[in-house]
Amino acid sequence: MIRNMDQNHVITIDQELELMNNQMKESPKLLNMLAGKSSCCIYRVPRSLDEIKKEAYQPRIVSIGPYHSGNKDLEMIQEHKGRFLDYMITRTGKSLSVFMNIIVPLDNEIRESYSEYIDLVPNDLAKMMVLDGVFLIELFRKVGKLVDTHPDDPIFKVTWIVPLLMRDILRIENQIPFFVLQKLFEESKSGDRTLQSLILEFFSRAVGRQPDILKKFENLDGKHLLDFFRQSFITNKNRNTNYPKKDVKSNNLSLKFIPSATKLIKIGVNFKANYEADSFLDVEFQNGMLLVPQINFNDFFYSFLLNCLAFEQCNFHCSKHITTYVVFMGCLINTSIDLGLLSESEIIVNCFGSDHDIEKFFKDVGKDMIVGIDDHYLSSLFMNVNKYGKDWWHLQWVKIKHAYWKKGGVSMSFTMGFVLLYLGVIQTVFTVFSYYVPNQ
Repeated sequence: MIRNMDQNHVITIDQELELMNNQMKESPKLLNMLAGKSSCCIYRVPRSLDEIKKEAYQPRIVSIGPYHSGNKDLEMIQEHKGRFLDYMITRTGKSLSVFMNIIVPLDNEIRESYSEYIDLVPNDLAKMMVLDGVFLIELFRKVGKLVDTHPDDPIFKVTWIVPLLMRDILRIENQIPFFVLQKLFEESKSGDRTLQSLILEFFSRAVGRQPDILKKFENLDGKHLLDFFRQSFITNKNRNTNYPKKDVKSNNLSLKFIPSATKLIKIGVNFKANYEADSFLDVEFQNGMLLVPQINFNDFFYSFLLNCLAFEQCNFHCSKHITTYVVFMGCLINTSIDLGLLSESEIIVNCFGSDHDIEKFFKDVGKDMIVGIDDHYLSSLFMNVNKYGKDWWHLQWVKIKHAYWKKGGVSMSFTMGFVLLYLGVIQTVFTVFSYYVPNQ
């Protein structure tokens, strides 16, 4: 017999075995058996990331979906969801049952989107999807001026609400499946605008993207809003073109991360902000110049990056573009001097806080990220930068430039004369060598 100290009673071995058998047959709830399927896309943030900046993943003003439903701190906006639903029903002339009947048959598909077991009956889950989905759609329509907004609507008149909504709606734990939004949008459609165009317009205000860029992504799809907006930065330019060919021998240069900005400057690599890029992911390396798109590092961008990282680290089936970018920036920014170099080049515009905060962000976040060393979208760039730093002729020129050009009192003409003399000597050596060792 075994004494259970918590219950203060004696149980038999047979009873204990029966309890253990029942436990073995129970399905996991915190990470259910469907979490490994490609359909699963909405996760709880893992502890390793949550410890870095817990508040980046927790909604501040609105709950979307089941994970934070019922949170007392989020009741203010919860009370307005019914108002937005009523507006849509009145405008379309369709009853609530129409929208419920669309969502209820999707119950299994919706549940498979979440990594946790959802303890709601089908009707309650459908009601949540309709209420949250319509709130989001109407919010996008109102901001996009597709439908009228009450002149005194506090959602838009209280200046701090919309910026917080933008961040909350893109938190990984605060998502509903994208197909739910699409179904509700099509049933309540008004005007020629697409759901994708309204979403892009809503969020792109926070990152300063131009309207002509947004038109390129209007046919984009996604697992949910966070994934959709993330994918709008994965362009044709950075999708596959930078992967090294498998049959090309790279001498392991693609397996190495690149040095910091300070060290790259010392080997002759220069930095330039690319103001014309469609995406902040469009990093290029050309003839010793690293072209890096300018980023406005603000609260929205900070929160967006962290939640994209969490999604990419949890989802086996998606690309790791944001993770690769953060690792890339983490390589460049090792000290405050490195950050200063990128700021002077106008690659980073700090709208976030102190330089130390940005430096700490890339150092802390990048160190625990899992990314394929030689198959990420910047692997060819890493290889070419490292190859450039090992080129003998290039290194000789860098040494000459650092030794003479940057010393006061040494003129440009003197330096160029020295270089020409140096090259002349090399040419003479090769001429003499070819005379004594003729071609076979």
